[in-house]
Amino acid sequence: MGALGHYLEREGVATAQISLIREQTAAIKPSRALWVPFMLGRPFGSPNEADFQRRVLRSLLALFEKKSGPVLEDFPEDAPDAASADSGFACPVSFAAAKTGAGGLAQALRDEVAQLAPWYDLARKRRGRTTVGVFGATVDDAVNHVLAYLDDAPVLPVVAGMSAGVAVKRACDDVKAYYFEAAAAQPGNLAAKAIDQWFWNDTAAARAFLAIREFCKQSSDESLKPLVKLSLIPRAVIDRVDSAGRG
Repeated sequence: MGALGHYLEREGVATAQISLIREQTAAIKPSRALWVPFMLGRPFGSPNEADFQRRVLRSLLALFEKKSGPVLEDFPEDAPDAASADSGFACPVSFAAAKTGAGGLAQALRDEVAQLAPWYDLARKRRGRTTVGVFGATVDDAVNHVLAYLDDAPVLPVVAGMSAGVAVKRACDDVKAYYFEAAAAQPGNLAAKAIDQWFWNDTAAARAFLAIREFCKQSSDESLKPLVKLSLIPRAVIDRVDSAGRG
């Protein structure tokens, strides 16, 4: 979309776009972009939240008031689902709050992905599509990349055409999409906020993302620094984790 914006701008048409992957937008440098900390596929946050969606749209349109570009601004709010607690989710595949046994966090993550595979396959069959695939061909490609960050002294893999930040963000997005699609296929017509709370509270995947965030805090790689803020983990989760650390 950013590349298309450059073409339209050359033809005299002013453009503004919503960005879901900040690092990629920063590299493309569109004339005007608003990065939003929402899950992939939801550029305006949450369904049935008209007031919130209008705030996103107004922030996007406000970029046209900027005298020069490129402009890349961050939307300051999480989507309502990400910040709302919900205890009504009972997952048929229970991870027991992501307990770590033999093999550590890496094995716990692999075990979760394996347990969710039948539900993910069912979701893909029902929908006829999947949002997994922004990093690699399969979720295993994404999992392997995420696991590279969990070693004590990781030697990070190089992905052609991607900075380290873009690569790990896309890998994490694939892992999260896999979990969300698998959970949505389970009985009960589960609400998005319930799945969101389950993911961030009860899975080894969420713990792996938090470990990556800690790595990025110490990294000198500029492409990884945006992941420390809101590009990887919702504000509500960061605030909860940071508060627990201070306590």
